[in-house]
Amino acid sequence: MVISDMAQSDSVALTVDGRELRVSSPSKVFFAARGETKLDLIRYYLSAAEPLMRAVGGRPVMLERHPDGASGKSFFQKRVPKGAPEWLTTTTVSTPNGTLSNAMVVSDLAHVAWAVNMGCLGFHVWPFRADNPDFADELRIDLDPQPGVGFEQVREAAHEVRAAFDELRMSAYIKTSGRRGLHVYCRLESRWDSYQVRAAAVALARELSRRRPDLITDAWWKEQRGRRVFVDFNQNAPHKTVFGAWSVRPRVAGQVSAPFRWDQLDEVQPEDLTIATVGEHLQETGDPWKAINDEVSSLQPLLDWHARDTEAGLPDAPWPPAYPKMPDEPPRVAPSRARAAGPVGESAGSRAPAAGGDA
Repeated sequence: MVISDMAQSDSVALTVDGRELRVSSPSKVFFAARGETKLDLIRYYLSAAEPLMRAVGGRPVMLERHPDGASGKSFFQKRVPKGAPEWLTTTTVSTPNGTLSNAMVVSDLAHVAWAVNMGCLGFHVWPFRADNPDFADELRIDLDPQPGVGFEQVREAAHEVRAAFDELRMSAYIKTSGRRGLHVYCRLESRWDSYQVRAAAVALARELSRRRPDLITDAWWKEQRGRRVFVDFNQNAPHKTVFGAWSVRPRVAGQVSAPFRWDQLDEVQPEDLTIATVGEHLQETGDPWKAINDEVSSLQPLLDWHARDTEAGLPDAPWPPAYPKMPDEPPRVAPSRARAAGPVGESAGSRAPAAGGDA
């Protein structure tokens, strides 16, 4: 990957992975806090090339485009726009209602640089590889702090997630979200579809909320969550994307959704992980997700938890509004608006199962 000295007043020529690109308006400020530009963002992604491709390479992505930088207007783009270069790799993805789009696949760093030139700051990644779309090979646990929850509580929730994965003999990797939360990933054997992966995520969320009801909630409805960390199981729903590892958030300081080691959990400061610091950090410590593609896990232990909950009489958890009504799903209405009388203080998943395995 080479950034050449062939500069013009309004563009810069790049050679990235053997592809020649021309970046327009390279000096346009994308991040106001320190004045980093579009070209600085490309340089950041090139500095993280190997770990970035290890984490998201070969996967379709949705582009989060900010043509005027992090402080400007934005839009999401699943479909590759007309006029894209012929060499750009794409694949067909679907929305919950069946709409098809021709999405970009992160085949190499040239694709990343092309997207940044289009004003893309970060990438929202599908949980499957473009060459194997029938199987979701990532379980993604999104720890979402509710209002009033500090990052210390998110750290504590992450320790609980790690303990559960260790108990199930599943390998887990962690990263910052680039905002207030944390994401825990588990690479899976290519045997299960997104419906099964979501079912596993529901089971994990319910188990965590049973073990630590003071700290963790699986309640889909915000009015039930309280000051706790929500385990957003629906981030694993079919056709759902999650903000990618090493991707840069649209924030004025350019915070990165940065992987780190588990032994760094009690020290990591997400606000400090920016495009100005992450590249140097990588050079010093290496890729904390270096083994992620070698340590694949079976989903079966979590599916066994899900079967246990089903046998105990728990229905499916609510799905997001964009999805069609699912079998065994409870009424898709907030408890405060439900017509049926009864207590609404807890979600079904927070009740201990009547029978089954270890709780």
